[in-house]
Amino acid sequence: MLILPTADGRLEPYALTGTPLAPRAPKVTLTRTAFAAAHVISDPLRERNPWDTRPAVDWDATLAFRIQLWDQGLDLAEAMDTAQRGMGVDWPTALDLIQRTMLAAQAHPRHPRVACGAGTDHVALPDLATEAAIRAAYETQAEAIEAAGGQLILMASRAFTAIGAGPDTYRAVYRHLIDGAAKPVILHWLGAMFDPTLAGYWGSRDVGTASDLVLSLIRENPAKVDGIKISLLDQAQEEAFRARLPAGVRLYTGDDFNYAPLIEGDGTHHSHALLGIFAAIAPAASQALEALALGDPATYHRLLAPTVPLAREIFCAPTRFYKAGIAYLSWLNGHQRHFIMPAGFQSSRDITHYASLFRLADAAGLLARPDLAQGRMAQLLALHGIEQG
Repeated sequence: MLILPTADGRLEPYALTGTPLAPRAPKVTLTRTAFAAAHVISDPLRERNPWDTRPAVDWDATLAFRIQLWDQGLDLAEAMDTAQRGMGVDWPTALDLIQRTMLAAQAHPRHPRVACGAGTDHVALPDLATEAAIRAAYETQAEAIEAAGGQLILMASRAFTAIGAGPDTYRAVYRHLIDGAAKPVILHWLGAMFDPTLAGYWGSRDVGTASDLVLSLIRENPAKVDGIKISLLDQAQEEAFRARLPAGVRLYTGDDFNYAPLIEGDGTHHSHALLGIFAAIAPAASQALEALALGDPATYHRLLAPTVPLAREIFCAPTRFYKAGIAYLSWLNGHQRHFIMPAGFQSSRDITHYASLFRLADAAGLLARPDLAQGRMAQLLALHGIEQG
């Protein structure tokens, strides 16, 4: 029994009720590609300046977290915003992460897919004032990722919106990057709720106009575009965009609110997944996708339905702070020894939020080791002045 805070400022007792889902490998080949975007685990014993952009990383724990995702049949989106790119993790750390992850993936018996974020964050924004500078910055990271064996995700860059880039600038840069990539790329459309500086991406604040531009880029060379990840938290918009894609180009949903119906599809089209929430709900996600592959939509929804309230709380506004919830659940489930994040990001959410996540994770069967989770939650509560009886 724990004493947990409530949203209205009360303290009330809470007893665990959930039945933990045991992580396991799928018994059949999944019919949806599912990239889980994973976080980075700090090493607090070596951290001397937690607000530095080059954190001390616990590499063993960070890679072990990825391996358990692969063991459950999920693929990996590496060095993305879930890994705090530009929010506590710099490009040299991200590249080290990518190189280590690719070696681990090559040694894993399943040989999972790993797609890696290529951006422009190693160059200061004032030095990215031209189309040529933005293109060159992307090329530097893309070449390093391809040399490590990773597939490219062309991450949305703050450089475009910082200079108020118009459609012609986006077209020129992306055309060059798509056509020059060694393998088909994944494009990346991250909404302003995830990063306010990206408002107006693709040269317009109108979603329809922006959609027309990116679809035209894809249609010009669809063989070099594996798919596009869209994170706009708008199911109807994603479904409309998805229906306009050329055959063979995937829509990777980044909608951490509406992933269940989008992945299931409408009978004609469906989305694949590139989701931060899948790192937090891996057992439910893996087993739900297995059920979908077996033609059992009832089990699919039974497993995913309890995860949706959890996801909505993790990604509540300000949405960009969702990384704290991912790391918190990793700590509760024993994937890391502490709840310390690069740049001290654990402080971006309050104790009431963490108490809500605790209840919702329990209800979804996602507290793998209930005794451990309860003990660690009691420690966090005590640090916030909420002593247990």
